[in-house]
Amino acid sequence: MNYFVRKALSFVIVIFCIISFSGFALAQTLIVVLGDSLTEGFGVAKEEAYPHLLEKELQRKGHSVKVINAGISGSTSASAPSRLRWYIKTHPDIVILALGGNDGLRGLTVKHMKKNLSKAIELAQAEKILILLAGMQIPQNYGTEYTESFRKAFHELAKQYQLQMIPFLLKEVGGVSSLNQADGIHPNPEGHQIIVQTVMEYLEPLLPIRQ
Repeated sequence: MNYFVRKALSFVIVIFCIISFSGFALAQTLIVVLGDSLTEGFGVAKEEAYPHLLEKELQRKGHSVKVINAGISGSTSASAPSRLRWYIKTHPDIVILALGGNDGLRGLTVKHMKKNLSKAIELAQAEKILILLAGMQIPQNYGTEYTESFRKAFHELAKQYQLQMIPFLLKEVGGVSSLNQADGIHPNPEGHQIIVQTVMEYLEPLLPIRQ
């Protein structure tokens, strides 16, 4: 092999390595947060809602991620399968399933909530999409039997489908007046910052190892 051929071959190898490395470095983990007003960020700026803050925090820690805020105020678990089916078109790697809170506040049956969430989970798993299930809780004034059945439903789903789960999305936020807006339901900017740390604890172990 003469000198010029060797130089040309070396140049091709270097270019190939650069392209390969660039492609690897730019590869992003796409995360869709499928939720309701808590996720959409009702009453706060888009940049103050936890999905946006979550993306920034993960990127700050060196993760190559894109987080899509798929929250719609007022939505119940009934919307989960159809909405997820639409977001599958974006080819997400992980879906944070954060629905069910409105089912509880409206006193809808736990049985139907579980059925709706099950359909969404099965749809995601059929597409090889990881699901991080966000547990929800409702105030005790709905009755001990209902509130306990509601809380347990998320744990039962996580066990049934072998999912990673956030035990309570609003941990250290729910019921704390200083971290919520005047309605006592929707987190204020400070509350959303705490939600980010709660989600990070369970989401980060699901992400690719940083290089």
